[in-house]
Amino acid sequence: MSMQKISEAILDKVKGEAREIVEDAEAKARERVGKAEQQHQVKFEEEKKKLMEAAESEAARIRSRASMSAREELLNVKNDIINDIIKDIKKALAGSPESDELALKMVREAVEAAGVEKARVYASKNNVAGLEKLIKADKKLSGKITEVIEYKCDGGALVEDIEGTIRIDNTFETRLDMLMSRVLPEINRELFGE
Repeated sequence: MSMQKISEAILDKVKGEAREIVEDAEAKARERVGKAEQQHQVKFEEEKKKLMEAAESEAARIRSRASMSAREELLNVKNDIINDIIKDIKKALAGSPESDELALKMVREAVEAAGVEKARVYASKNNVAGLEKLIKADKKLSGKITEVIEYKCDGGALVEDIEGTIRIDNTFETRLDMLMSRVLPEINRELFGE
C-alpha cells in the first residue's frame, strides 16, 4: 500500500474515532443536561410547594386574625349597646320621682338584712333630704337610723351598723349588677339572637 493510502486509512480511522468520541460526548452532555433539567424541575416544584404552603399558612393566619378582630369588634359593639342600656336604666332609676320611696324601701331591706339595732344610712345626694323625712315618719326605722349621709351613688342606700363592721350595699348600682348577671343571657338572646 502506498503511503498515501495508509495515511488516508489512518486519517479515516482517526476521524471515525473522533466522531464516535464527539457523538459519545454529545450524548453524555445531553444526558447530563436532561438530568440537570429534571433536578431543576424537581427543585422548582419543591420550592413552589414550599412557597404555596407558606402563602396558605400566612393567608390562614390573616383570615384568623381578621376573624378574631371582627369578633372582638362585634363584642365591643354589643358591650357598648348593653352599657348604654345600663346607663339609661340607671338614669331612669335615679331620676324617678318615686326614688325617695324606692330608696326607703331599699333602706328597710338593708336594715332587715343587717339585723342591727342602730345604723347609719348612706344615700345619693338627691335622696338624702327626702329619706330623712320618710325615715322620721316611719316609727320602726326612725328608732334604728341615727343619720343619713350623702354617698356617691345613683340611688338606693347603703346601710352600716354604728361600729362600721356590718355593711349592706343596697344601692341601685349593686342591685343592677346583681340583676344583670342573671338577665344578660336573656338580653343577649333578645337583642342579638344568641
